[in-house]
Amino acid sequence: MSGLRALHRQIVECRACPRLVAWREEVARLKVKRFREWTYWARPLPGFGDPRARLLVVGLAPAAHGGNRTGRMFTGDRSGDFLYAALHRAGFANQPTSVRRDDGLALRGAFITAPCRCAPPGNKPLPDELARCSVWLDREVALLPSVSVVLALGSIGWGAALSHFARRGLAIPRPRPQFGHGAEAKIPGGPVLLGCYHVSQQNTNTGKLTGKMIDAVLARAKELMRRMS
Repeated sequence: MSGLRALHRQIVECRACPRLVAWREEVARLKVKRFREWTYWARPLPGFGDPRARLLVVGLAPAAHGGNRTGRMFTGDRSGDFLYAALHRAGFANQPTSVRRDDGLALRGAFITAPCRCAPPGNKPLPDELARCSVWLDREVALLPSVSVVLALGSIGWGAALSHFARRGLAIPRPRPQFGHGAEAKIPGGPVLLGCYHVSQQNTNTGKLTGKMIDAVLARAKELMRRMS
């Protein structure tokens, strides 16, 4: 746990990507009307969850007025509402909602991270930004030795997970596993990678991703963890 705390202190001080630094701080300065009383976090976000996690959830990046405001991943926005409700139903979270960092939410057996730690313009980090940020993903996952299943939310999370495995020297199956909702890839010597559509409002509001769909993926993750225990 002390290793994660030390790493997270380093993450929040990162200023490696000028475009992302400028954007996250501009968003915090201008705010939006409904959050005008908030003091925004406006820094990179460390991961969040149980250091003994067997399930690692890989998202994309903080939302401009969600995690960039509250200082915790998937906290304070509709995507987080959807995700934490699902994690609660599956037994990975002690409560179904998350509105601020001090609201009592705790994860059990799960940890949430992202390949991009700063809110990007248009929710689209650039390839070079993802490359620079990959050091934080690698170092964070190295401090989570119990992970046996990685759940990638969206194609960027899927690709970031595969790249992380490759940097660890693990053999990526050929042909390279393609992202899809419910897709699975067993990484020899590593965890199982599962795919799930991202919990963005664009997906949940249109029905591309429903509660039943994410529940099924989380149930599959639990089944795999039982088999691998």
